[in-house]
Amino acid sequence: MENIVKNFQSLADLYPSRRAEILRQGLLVGSIAALTFVLHALVAGRYDIFRNELYFIVCGRHPAFGYVDQPPLVPLLAAATQWFGLNVWLLRLPAVAAAVAIVPLSAEFARLLGGRTVSMVMAAVAAAIAPGLAALAGTLTTSTFEPLAWTACAYFVARAVTRRDHQAWTWAGVIAGISMEAKYGIAMWLIGIFVGLLLTPSRRVLAERHCWFGVEIAAAIAAPSLIWQTVHGWPFLTVILHHHAAHTNFTGSPLIFEIGQILAMNLLLAPLWVAGVVAPFLATELKPVRFLSIAFVAATAINVAAGGKDYYLFAVYPVMFAAGAAAFSRLRSWIAALWMIAAAANFALAAPIVLPVLSPPALARYFSRTHLKPRPDEAAGIGAPLTQVFSDEMGWRALEKQVASIYRSLPASEQKNAAILASNYGEAAAIDVYGKADGLPPAISGQNQYYLWGPRGHDGSVIIHINGDLDFWRHLCQSVEVAGTFGAPYAMPYENGRPIFVCRGLRFNLIRAWPHFRRYF
Repeated sequence: MENIVKNFQSLADLYPSRRAEILRQGLLVGSIAALTFVLHALVAGRYDIFRNELYFIVCGRHPAFGYVDQPPLVPLLAAATQWFGLNVWLLRLPAVAAAVAIVPLSAEFARLLGGRTVSMVMAAVAAAIAPGLAALAGTLTTSTFEPLAWTACAYFVARAVTRRDHQAWTWAGVIAGISMEAKYGIAMWLIGIFVGLLLTPSRRVLAERHCWFGVEIAAAIAAPSLIWQTVHGWPFLTVILHHHAAHTNFTGSPLIFEIGQILAMNLLLAPLWVAGVVAPFLATELKPVRFLSIAFVAATAINVAAGGKDYYLFAVYPVMFAAGAAAFSRLRSWIAALWMIAAAANFALAAPIVLPVLSPPALARYFSRTHLKPRPDEAAGIGAPLTQVFSDEMGWRALEKQVASIYRSLPASEQKNAAILASNYGEAAAIDVYGKADGLPPAISGQNQYYLWGPRGHDGSVIIHINGDLDFWRHLCQSVEVAGTFGAPYAMPYENGRPIFVCRGLRFNLIRAWPHFRRYF
């Protein structure tokens, strides 16, 4: 009895200290999350809507279980944010939330792996100031939620392995399934985790029914989108295979790819995530999560072999930051503080590249003076005056106004039948998002989801064509009249100084010829 009393007394003595430590951790991590929110929230509405965001809004206004080039979650979310009217800041608010949420999640992951306060802070700071992660949260796209989803999925798998928490498999399955409804890219990470488990002693969990229950949950949640793709002949794979065959993604050699990853994740944070890859093979306390290191290598190999873009892998780094931070748990606080301050200073140099901190003219000058402009990661990015993302946020409202002016100049009899044909989904989406206020009819295009929506009953008697090939269309129409050009400063070259012309008397019926307009890429 005396020993029991002493044990309880010891616990009572320790509790206030532990409570203070938890409070300190919460305040530090919470402060980092708050600063992350302030930064992203201040710049979220600074530029206009991104090409893909316009497209997602339009897709979301046509609710479906799937779309040609993405699952339904992000389009539905994008459309929901604009329910009460166009608002760029509200459109980006879910992305801001994702940027903030990854901070405490990374800290908690480091704690799960045995990290102390210094580890939690380092993991949180790294997740907040990695330029590549900030860039993914700069717009609302299918990649925006990947860092959060991949990290959360890995967290619960690691919890199931290290804590024998069977319920964690359920949460891992739910997150994996929801992530599949946002972007299919998590399949690369799930394959990596499976390979990692298979090649380590942690493979024992693969024999547990709780593990496969999580898999079943993920499959059930992802099923609607996958069934939609199956019913429509898997157009998503057609899009992916086109890019692979045309070599439009600039993955580069493995060495070039890795150099790009190091720079994108903040050069000064490289020792942190490298430690996260290596430490599970050296530190006894991290041995149970060795499968995460193998998963990282496997996902990298898959991405490079498939010719994926560099940002396809960004989502895995918060996991490696957490593992690396746990490996540095005994690092002196002042050394860790100096390290993170230096990394934050490095992020300050990169911030204008990934977030709209500067005005477009100021950003152009910044690139000219610093030579920090990133190389394009795909063929479409060649020639971007700013970065491809920023340049693709320029000129869409001006395009719609130009088309509206041309449409209103047509005789009333032609307006009734006039189709607005865009060369790509960005132009078409700009017409649909901004053109409603000007009374424009829905645009048509042969690219991706727009192809499935068809010519919307237009026979081709009158077509306002955006960015078409004049010489080609002169052979298809009885008459072609150049009605104007569109473009804007700092817009992409293929969206600048381009023609808008009116085709009258198409020599074939547009509805019957529509299958020839299909372009899945």
